[in-house]
Amino acid sequence: MKKHNFNSGPSVLPQEVLEQASKAILNFNGIGLSILEIGHRSTWFVDVIEEAKSLVRELMNIGDEYEVLFLQGGATTQFMQVPMNLLDASETASYCDDGVWGSKAAKEAALFGNVHIAASSKDKKYTYINKNFDVPATSKYLHITTNNTVEGTQWQSFPNVSMPLIGDMSSDIFSREIDFKKFDLIYAGAQKNMGAAGVNLVVLKKDLLGKIERKIPTILDYKNHIEANSLLNTPPVFAIYVSLLTLRWIKQEGGLKEMEKRSIEKANLLYSTIDSLPIFNCPIAKEDRSNMNAVFFIEDENLQTEFLDLCKENGMIGVKGYRTVGGIRVSMYNALELSSVKAFCDLMRDFASKN
Repeated sequence: MKKHNFNSGPSVLPQEVLEQASKAILNFNGIGLSILEIGHRSTWFVDVIEEAKSLVRELMNIGDEYEVLFLQGGATTQFMQVPMNLLDASETASYCDDGVWGSKAAKEAALFGNVHIAASSKDKKYTYINKNFDVPATSKYLHITTNNTVEGTQWQSFPNVSMPLIGDMSSDIFSREIDFKKFDLIYAGAQKNMGAAGVNLVVLKKDLLGKIERKIPTILDYKNHIEANSLLNTPPVFAIYVSLLTLRWIKQEGGLKEMEKRSIEKANLLYSTIDSLPIFNCPIAKEDRSNMNAVFFIEDENLQTEFLDLCKENGMIGVKGYRTVGGIRVSMYNALELSSVKAFCDLMRDFASKN
């Protein structure tokens, strides 16, 4: 039975990326060593990270004013690393509270300075994106989570503000064409749209740095990672290599324009199916629905459990909602094929017809 991988992360990867990565574990580029064995300062790996950085720049269409880093710790580490590098104790940063990850990012930032909640959708259980901003002009930066994996909302356009804009793009990086230059710092865990778990992408403007009085631990200072070309300590070599393979795949498949086209097609099919079947309910505001993570419910909990069991029986993996939200969550990242969404929609229609 074919497996349909709707996991929210770590998530589905392109088949050819898996095949290339598995070959490299045995023999990387024909050198007689595994990718797991090569030195991180060897020319073999330096070539890997340089090509990966180049592809990030190409896909984002950014210039030399930005630095590209591959770091450890995942996006959650950036919740504290961003304010540690950008926010002094007497200063204020603004955060949008659109879900669990934005809320956690704001909480971490409060350890380093003052935090102002510029907008929140908590009043309606995070079922929409609140675009009514209250951003003090003195804010050091504004932080947003561009796609809320847990709640199923997504920013379809981005705020224009007079201070630096910071974006946690962990779950929709490289899934659509956007003006990345609107952001002064972007971070994203790789394990959803650009590779395997274990590495975090950080893209930032160089002129953001060196403006605070705080002493920063060596390993957490962005400037040190820039100077060391992401090789300040031993990096997650294999995870970066898988990111390289995934970035190559995105480019050869047609780039972000093609990724966005496929994403819209998959999301439109799923949401139209949900809306056409009264047994299912998607409470997310239609204009804010995520193309990456569809979150919806069956009001009868017994039927919902029955449906989730049916999904398991039919090879639909990872569709149970996040532990604090519940319900059903279908993640539709770049590597997920349209055929998997079609199979899921067929299962939904069959289930609805019998209930």
